[in-house]
Amino acid sequence: MSHELTPKQEAFALKYVELGNASEAYRQSYDAENMLPKSVWEEASRTLSDLKVAARIMELQELHQKRHAVTVDRVLKEYAKLAFLDIRKAFDETGNLIPIHELDDDTAAAISGIEVDKKVSKITDENGEPMVESYLHKIKLCDKKGALDSIARHLGMFVDKTEITGKDGSALAPNSVSLTVTPDLVKSIVQQVRDEF
Repeated sequence: MSHELTPKQEAFALKYVELGNASEAYRQSYDAENMLPKSVWEEASRTLSDLKVAARIMELQELHQKRHAVTVDRVLKEYAKLAFLDIRKAFDETGNLIPIHELDDDTAAAISGIEVDKKVSKITDENGEPMVESYLHKIKLCDKKGALDSIARHLGMFVDKTEITGKDGSALAPNSVSLTVTPDLVKSIVQQVRDEF
C-alpha cells in the first residue's frame, strides 16, 4: 500500500509507528521548522486522519506486532505473572530463597532484581580468608498493583468518567459526534479505500 502514499506521507507513517507521536512524526517528515506548535499539531492530525495514511500506519503496526510477537494475549499473560505472583514460590519449605535458576518461569518473570549482601566474619579460615557468616537476599518484585490496574483497565473494570454540566446545571449540547473505533471498523475502512483506489 505504501506506493499510494507520497514519500513524505510514507515517512510520516514510519515515524508515527516508531515514535507514537503525530506532531513529532510530522516535524521529522515535513518541512515544519518554521511552523508554530499548534500548526504542526493541526497538520499532523490532518495527515493522521487521511485514510491512506491511517491504513498504512495500521499495516506497519501489524507488521511491528508480528515481528515482535506482541499480542494482547501475550501482554495480558505477562501482566498476570506479575499480578498474581505468590511470593511463597520463591522460597523452599525451610524459608530459604530458592536459587534463581531453579525458580519456575512465572516466579522468575515477576522478580525485577535480587540483591545479595554477605556478612563476613572477622575469623579467617586456614588460608587466611575471612569466613562468610551469612547472606542476606533482598528480592525486588515488579509492580503488582500496576499490573493489576493494567489488567483491570483492559477488562473495563475501571471507568474514568467526568460529568460536565452547563451554567445552570443542565447538560451541555454536544459539539461533536463520538465514534468508537474498533479494529474491525478500521479494517472495513481500509478495505473500502483499497477497493476505491
